[in-house]
Amino acid sequence: MKLFTVLFDRVMLWSAHRRAPTYLAGLSFAESSFFPIPPDVMLAPMALAKPERAWRLALLTTIASVLGGMLGYLIGMFAFEIIEPLLHSAGYWDKYLQTRAWFDEWGIWVIFIAGFSPIPYKIFTITAGVVSMAFIPFVIASIIGRGARFFMVAGLMKWGGPVMHQTLRQYIDRLGWLVILAVIVAYFVLNNG
Repeated sequence: MKLFTVLFDRVMLWSAHRRAPTYLAGLSFAESSFFPIPPDVMLAPMALAKPERAWRLALLTTIASVLGGMLGYLIGMFAFEIIEPLLHSAGYWDKYLQTRAWFDEWGIWVIFIAGFSPIPYKIFTITAGVVSMAFIPFVIASIIGRGARFFMVAGLMKWGGPVMHQTLRQYIDRLGWLVILAVIVAYFVLNNG
């Protein structure tokens, strides 16, 4: 079954759409404050489809993500009571508590690490607002952390170019099913452990 190959081809087609950068910016902004899907899922195929635009796309993603992070910071600072039930219902509460402990232990350095953490970035931005982290250092750390991640993703796609495209397309179904299997195994291990 070539389910992931079909999806890969469709995403590559969408990534060449003239409005794709606008959608990428919107996704990047939303993910940093409230939306669950990371912008990498759009940035990678867009940089792969148009490697000559990879750096501009990484910059766009970084700027939009940091602006969304500022919104997340404001949500944490002024509206945490409103979103707290959402953190519980979305299954983010434990991640929030872990992030809060990291803020207590490492302070501003957590924001640098957040760009590469499996914990959604919005948890870090909201927590930064909750703990009233100094805003300017928060923004600077966000630019560096998020920028490093997005420029790395774009750079890998640019570097890989057509060879990366062909290799991904060739193995995408195996990778897709392996990821689904890993998620199922992780679910059962975490819920039965």
